Order: sequence, then C-alpha cells, then structure tokens
Amino acid sequence: MSVQYTPVLWNRNKILYDAALLIAVALYLYVFIRVGPMFEDVTRPIDGAILRMRAFGSCAFLMLTVILCIGPLARLDRRFLPLLYNRRHFGVMTAGIAAVHANYVLGWYFSFSPTDKYVALLASNTGYTQLLGFPFEALGIAALLILFVLAATSHDFWLSFLGAPLWKALHMTIYAAYVLVVLHVALGALQGPGDPVLTTLVAAGVILVCGLHLAAGRMEAGRDRGEETARNSPEETGWVVACEVGDIDDDCARVVTLDGGERVAIFKYDGKLSAITNVCAHQNGPLGEGKVLWGCITCPWHGYQYNLADGRAPAPFTEKVSTYRLKLAGATVLLDPDALPPGTHVDPVEIGGAA
Repeated sequence: MSVQYTPVLWNRNKILYDAALLIAVALYLYVFIRVGPMFEDVTRPIDGAILRMRAFGSCAFLMLTVILCIGPLARLDRRFLPLLYNRRHFGVMTAGIAAVHANYVLGWYFSFSPTDKYVALLASNTGYTQLLGFPFEALGIAALLILFVLAATSHDFWLSFLGAPLWKALHMTIYAAYVLVVLHVALGALQGPGDPVLTTLVAAGVILVCGLHLAAGRMEAGRDRGEETARNSPEETGWVVACEVGDIDDDCARVVTLDGGERVAIFKYDGKLSAITNVCAHQNGPLGEGKVLWGCITCPWHGYQYNLADGRAPAPFTEKVSTYRLKLAGATVLLDPDALPPGTHVDPVEIGGAA
C-alpha cells in the first residue's frame, strides 16, 4: 500500500518475491534455449529466432497459468497467501515476457515485408469463418492488449481512480486473456508438426486452472452452507441472533450471513466483540479470514488493516468499511442487521462471563 500514490516502497518480502520470480523465468528461458535443442530431432533443426520465440511464448503461457492458480490455491490453503500479496508484480512481468514473444514473431516473419509489419500481420490471414487456418494471430494480439491494460492499471492509483467495482471487473478480464492465449496456441502452434511436450503443457495447464477453480468453488459453497445464517431474535425486535460467544475462537471471527446475502464478520479479541462487514474496501477480500493484530483486522489478501471498533484503516491510510452494532443476551450474540456508515465508531461489547 502506498500513501498519496507515491512509488511503493520495496521491502524484504517484495525483493525476495521478485528475485525468485526473475530467477525462475531466467532459468526456464536458459534451459529452453540452451538445453532444449539437445533433445530436438537433428533432422528438423530449429532456427535460433524461432527457438527464442517459443521460449518466451511458452514462458508467458506458464506464467499466466500460475497467476490464475494462485487465487484458488490461496483459498484452499492459507500457506499460499504470500504468493497472492505481490501477484501484480507477477502479472506485469508476464505482460513483458509476452511482449518479447510478440516482438520476436514480428521480427522473424514480417521484418522484410513490403508493407508495414503490423498491417502485414493482420492482413496475412483473414479466414475468420473457418476453424482450421483461423487467424490465431488476432487472438494473441487481443490477449496481449488485455495484459498491457492490466499491467498499466495495476497500481493502487487506478484502483482509487476507477473505484473498486470497476477496477475489479477490469482485472477479471485476465480470464478472457487466458482463454484467448489457449485458443491462440491451440489454433496456432498445436496445428503444426506434432509436439507432445507443448500439447501436454497446454492441456495440463488448462486442466489445472479449471480444476483448482472448481475445487475452490466447491469449498466456498460448502463454507456458505456451513456459515451461520442470522435469524430474527424473538426477544429483541429488530435484532438477529448471530451465534454464541463460544462459537468464536479468540482473535478470530465468525462470519454470519444476513437475509440479503450480506456477510458480517464478528470478531472476538481481548475479551471483546466487534462486527464489521466481511468485505475489504481494497479488493473485496474476506476480512473474516484475516488475523487480529493490535486491535486491527488484517485482510488475508493484501494486508490492508482496519480498526475493529470503527472500521477505519490506521493513519495515514484512509480506507474504511461498514461497522455493525452488537449486544449480548447471556452467551448469545445479537446483531443489528442495519450496517452503519463506513468508519462509524461502535463501542466493543465486553464479554465478561458470557463466554
């Protein structure tokens, strides 16, 4: 997170994350370009430019596959959350690798074209009505443009400028980019001489992405079914029964769902109870799955923090979320289902002997 949109300061975790990413990319490219040719059929040697083209293209595909796997992996196992924190760096680097691949394609196939190489690329094949021979180049260009837009708008300035809903919807187009890349490869490289390694790589990547998202979706659906659904309190008109105090672990939350589908996270910490919306103001992360540190809840997705008493981010940050009123009826936690304006202070409920 940066203050007033100044450049994000590098810390040890960011440096290690990006260093590991750079080393992995460099190692992959080196093995592909230097070691890979040793296993090629000598009767069909591959030109160096084509080899580099394939190296960067396959690297971009793998990186995009990994990016789309990080989200569901973090939902399935919290140990993958550190990979999620700086995923935007991953995306920007992927856009760069894909751009190098495109540059090699243009340089090899269209450098000596009598027309502009970009015009030649788009005009060389216009068979959009056929499957075999479909101009797969257009699919790759569309995917590259999406990656460029996402990389250019990755800074939190754009999140604030566009607003969270629009910014999030824009960055969900990463899935469209992945579909375009898969079609680009399937209708392009896979239509040539048989390459079992590339075919296996693409198929495994698609199956992995789809499988992890389905698994995460099933887990989330099961969690929805297992969550408490708040019910009207027969004794307190206008309040709902959320849960029992004993249902909430220390420094953790119990997420309850209101009639309208809104989720509320009720936290137990330092012998007190507080309730805020379960949705982080940054990227809609699940606050109820975060950690309580120094009276603040830390979003598990990107580390944004909010004071549990008023839903405000610690100074100098200005983000804030809605809060809710609570009270105890014996050991039963009652919740006012009407959300208070974001940043409204609500005195925490002292648990006392209720637990």
